[in-house]
Amino acid sequence: MKNVKNLGLTLIIAFGSALITLWAYTKFFNEPQVVRVEQQQAMRYANLPSAPQGKAPDLTYAAENSVHAVVHVKVVSKENVVTYSNPFYDWFYGDRYQRQQPRIREGSGSGVIMTEDGYIVTNNHVIDRADEIKVVLNDKREYEAKLVGTDRTTDVALLKIDANDLPHLSFGNSDALKLGEWVLAVGNPFNLTSTVTAGIVSAKGRNIGINRTDMSIESFIQTDAAVNPGNSGGALVNMNGELVGINTAIASQTGSYTGYSFAIPSAIVQKVIADLKQYGQVQRALLGVSIGDVNAEVAEKYGLDKIEGVFVAGVSPDGAAREAGLEPGDVILAVDGVTVNSVAELQEQVSKHRPGDEVKILTKRDNKSKPYKVTLRNMHGDTEILTTDANEFLGAKFDNVTENEKYKLRISQGIKITELSRGKLKDAGLSEGFIITQVNKQEVNGVNDFVAIVKKAKGGIFIEGVYQNGERAYFVFSTED
Repeated sequence: MKNVKNLGLTLIIAFGSALITLWAYTKFFNEPQVVRVEQQQAMRYANLPSAPQGKAPDLTYAAENSVHAVVHVKVVSKENVVTYSNPFYDWFYGDRYQRQQPRIREGSGSGVIMTEDGYIVTNNHVIDRADEIKVVLNDKREYEAKLVGTDRTTDVALLKIDANDLPHLSFGNSDALKLGEWVLAVGNPFNLTSTVTAGIVSAKGRNIGINRTDMSIESFIQTDAAVNPGNSGGALVNMNGELVGINTAIASQTGSYTGYSFAIPSAIVQKVIADLKQYGQVQRALLGVSIGDVNAEVAEKYGLDKIEGVFVAGVSPDGAAREAGLEPGDVILAVDGVTVNSVAELQEQVSKHRPGDEVKILTKRDNKSKPYKVTLRNMHGDTEILTTDANEFLGAKFDNVTENEKYKLRISQGIKITELSRGKLKDAGLSEGFIITQVNKQEVNGVNDFVAIVKKAKGGIFIEGVYQNGERAYFVFSTED
């Protein structure tokens, strides 16, 4: 019994010793390891190396390559304002008399030299209604500029100065621009010449609704480069110093820059100025469709499987699309392999072409893709190239009406008779200087419009127009001999 008690006491002492040993180990040996691990983790967070910072883009080459090719465009317009004599003079000289006093309007903008022999591109709204146009180069040389041509639908104008060996820019590929890519805006804001600002491409294919002319094309490059009044017509260049756009507008409620600016893509500009140089007017190629953006409502209404492309709401009876086989309800997905997801993007791709050009159109019908080859047409429904040559027609020669004449006479279109000899127009009573604005209730925007309308007419011709003094007149004659 005594041995049993001794054994129990021994076990109790041994168990107690083990507990004391375990407590001592945990207290004096294990706890410091836990503390050390926690400190090491905290030090790792505190001493992590900062992320390597990328270098800022070097824009000096692009700036130096472009600043000398951007010019200051100054315009002067003269408007006649009707005033009345002093009423006290009536006592001595009879009834009041009217007199016209010229009002001088001055404006300015920017332009870009595109050739060494002096062709300069700018915005149409910069030189609109101008009687005098002057161009000041970056080195302070000043030239009188001649207006080669304008295109209101894209807000592009082409000037020419008599000079050689000029610094100029080359066209870059605006289609290749990527969102986030760095660009420079070069111009003359607030008459501060040769100003360069930088930003990134914020969006492409923007339609902001500022060009309210018929068949207008808006597919702007949106940037956050600072642009202000006076920058219009200036250059948007990429990091290689190539022209990728013409700065045209800002999004602002104050009239000054508030974050976004818009430029006409170089792909559009290049084609417009080529047409103006070669033909005197822009060759608008048309698909012959009425279109709209595809949104969730359209997709649900017409059972489209995806929100993509441009919806074809209708096709012209004599248009290129109908001839190729397109139908209302089709969705245009691409033009010549370039994806289009808005009306603006589709218009931009088609605007690169001329009547008679063949384009590849990828469409979706019944949610299945289908390709077409479409031969584009002009506004008259054929593939002829339109020119402004003053060819004799019906015994007359014609010229386009200037923007200043349109403004003064309150007309939006027309052609002016410059020479008149024996023929139907003279026999009908028309005279030199008369401006034809409509034929058979159809607008006349150029000589080719007039010729096409008359040739297609059967029976009588009804001409509407205005004299240089603002008096309106109407004439009727028969196409039959």
